[in-house]
Amino acid sequence: MTDEQKSNPDSDQRTVYQFRIKGHLGQQWMNWFKGLTITLEEDGNTLLSGPVVDQSAMHGILKKIRDLGMPLLSVNAMGHNPKDVSDVQDQQAGNS
Repeated sequence: MTDEQKSNPDSDQRTVYQFRIKGHLGQQWMNWFKGLTITLEEDGNTLLSGPVVDQSAMHGILKKIRDLGMPLLSVNAMGHNPKDVSDVQDQQAGNS
């Protein structure tokens, strides 16, 4: 079996992503993004963060953002541990 055919030992772990969109997401859309933490930032943007099962699920989230008509500002992979997201948010809060 070649290296390319070996399964990735981390493949069963969910990657935590952050999706930043321009504008605040209205309350009526909060349930549409179940499983993601929604943070309305002071600068007027919205941060969606949380574990994403796979690339297909990530594209589903991107499609929802597109369907809202809200500009996507950034997408960041944060790692495999939900703790990674809180660490980054704590660091960002300390820099403001």
